[in-house]
Amino acid sequence: SEFAMSYNQLPDRISAPMTRGQATTLRTLALEAYQPKLFEEQLTRQEAARRIDTLKREIELANSF
Repeated sequence: SEFAMSYNQLPDRISAPMTRGQATTLRTLALEAYQPKLFEEQLTRQEAARRIDTLKREIELANSF
């Protein structure tokens, strides 16, 4: 069905919103990495976790130089 297809394509949009702790961490890391646009208010927990992991890796890499 059409609904099943859209559900499978957008699993992150249907899951729970990010936690307050994730929001704080993501905002801090996004600013530290000079990428403030990576912080958005309406992210899901999964998307926030992905962005946090990505930013941590980018910052770690930048600090290694």
